[in-house]
Amino acid sequence: MELIKPPALKSGDTIGVFTPSSPANVKHREKYLHGISVLKNMGFKVIEGSLTASQKSQGYRSGTPQERANEFMDLIRDSKIKAMISTIGGANSSSLIPYLDFDEIRHNPKIICGYSDVTSLHLSILKYSGLKTFYGPAIMPSFGEWPDILPETKESFLDAVSNRTDGVRKLSPPKHWSNHLRFAPGQWKTEPRQFHDNPGWKVLNHGSANAPILVANLNTLMTSAGTSYFPNLEGKILLIEEMNAPLSEEERDLRHLERLGAFDIISGLILSKPEIYEQENAPFDYDDLLLEIVGQNRKYPIVSQFDCGHTNPTLTIAEMTKASLTANTGYDVNFELLESMVN
Repeated sequence: MELIKPPALKSGDTIGVFTPSSPANVKHREKYLHGISVLKNMGFKVIEGSLTASQKSQGYRSGTPQERANEFMDLIRDSKIKAMISTIGGANSSSLIPYLDFDEIRHNPKIICGYSDVTSLHLSILKYSGLKTFYGPAIMPSFGEWPDILPETKESFLDAVSNRTDGVRKLSPPKHWSNHLRFAPGQWKTEPRQFHDNPGWKVLNHGSANAPILVANLNTLMTSAGTSYFPNLEGKILLIEEMNAPLSEEERDLRHLERLGAFDIISGLILSKPEIYEQENAPFDYDDLLLEIVGQNRKYPIVSQFDCGHTNPTLTIAEMTKASLTANTGYDVNFELLESMVN
């Protein structure tokens, strides 16, 4: 299936909000509404999906799989809506997949953005609709940042969905980054975000690659193993990111990828910064573990400490965008997107 890009988002366009898994918009109402107001202040109109607007909650999920899929498809069918952004992630966006009309999604292409558990939707839409979706900010954790969305997150999002319709786009590390957890009611407004200096993206193995990039949450990616929508990784630059990264669990998932043959067929590998990192008293770190599993004699570039996913700021990348990755030594990395992500 030929891959397609959605039309670019313009100022004044309408964005639809969907809640494919966790009903955090109900539990953390003020933060959710703040995220909506930030989008409006950026010059967009906002329409909540029917399930999101109803504030329904079934504990860990926003509704039945059919209800969540109906919300998603109603937004797809609404011609006023030019982009769709997830409220947040969760644990079971994959439950929507049997109830989605992938032909309709292909024939009504629009920007679909989210990260983490939304990986399930990225992978299935890519496989069955051939539409390039966007691994990028969600309403609550990103647009809902207090007092405003972080400038680097905003710039990267707008660059991806609106501002660049042609030419090469160079991505650079933000000057600082944060994995500061402050989501609790009130805390997200009253507790200043703590940042770390960002030395850049670390070279674990030198090399260069020019190939489409596939972005995924590692844990969610591995739940798709054995399904028909598990991605074809051959020749791709694989970018993986994680929320919770205790090394024991990372070893399990990375070994699973290894035994699927992934590291033998990709053309480049990028590991993004995890939000919650636990070394668990190991005498080695995440980078060491990655090289132990992938191997240190690969002929492709391997880079860690990237800025996409659960840490802040986050960079927006559309699935299967043609990219150029050159890793030299230390933190000398050049990463470029060679095509626009929208039409």
